[in-house]
Amino acid sequence: MKKKILKVISPITLLVVALFIIGSGCPADDGVDDEPETSACDYEGYDALDTTNNTTTLISEAELTTDFFYTSSNGPEVEIYETSNPGDFWFVTTVVTVNATGTGQLSIGGVIQTVNVTCLATGSAVGEGMQFIVTGSGLDAEFCVKIDEYH
Repeated sequence: MKKKILKVISPITLLVVALFIIGSGCPADDGVDDEPETSACDYEGYDALDTTNNTTTLISEAELTTDFFYTSSNGPEVEIYETSNPGDFWFVTTVVTVNATGTGQLSIGGVIQTVNVTCLATGSAVGEGMQFIVTGSGLDAEFCVKIDEYH
């Protein structure tokens, strides 16, 4: 009798645990629209695919600086740049509202191009996250960063 109860409890316990994990394990369902969830980001930092030659570029979030200018002359805008080489790699956009689309400027190796931008998540204080999808000629990229400076 004791073995029979264990055989019944074990599958039920596994089912309950599995349902709990499925139901509560996704932080993207927390209802907060102002921060990127780590599960929603493909990579923490800059993740880009150059579709012309099929190469991937990764720059970790720790190597990037994110400045959020709430009171700029253009309205709220964000500037993200490689901390060790700010003149060579940077991104600027005024598309800083969740689900907003527009354009921005991306400089890679000193070559500046206008890119399409979609804001997936935004923040309004140091340490809060921002997430952008960036596309352009031969480029498919994502920024998933935390605000370092708020002006």
